[in-house]
Amino acid sequence: MLNGQRHGNTVIAELEGVTDRDAAAALMGWEIFISKQQLPKTGADEYYWNDLIGLNVETASGVKLGAVDHLLETGANDVLVVMDGETERLIPFLQQQTVLSIDLAARLIIVDWDPDF
Repeated sequence: MLNGQRHGNTVIAELEGVTDRDAAAALMGWEIFISKQQLPKTGADEYYWNDLIGLNVETASGVKLGAVDHLLETGANDVLVVMDGETERLIPFLQQQTVLSIDLAARLIIVDWDPDF
């Protein structure tokens, strides 16, 4: 990919070797895959969603809530979807509020969340 930008829920991309409108139209709807090494480095307290999926989630008091299954984009804030068997918890991804810490090496997210909620 030579260049690209987000446009609503899609991406407009300039691809090497695609030089005319008809060739570009033939590729509409295709998925674009890149390696993780091609992504920009994240800053402090920034994470790619893919880095969070699968991390264990616990409360600050050590109660295990499950693991991050996926995330949702709501507009107001992103939401962690945490699964523990059949139990699903939707935890707002608000760093320093509900999300207290993220340790990628330990594969652990600590949250301020009521385990009964």
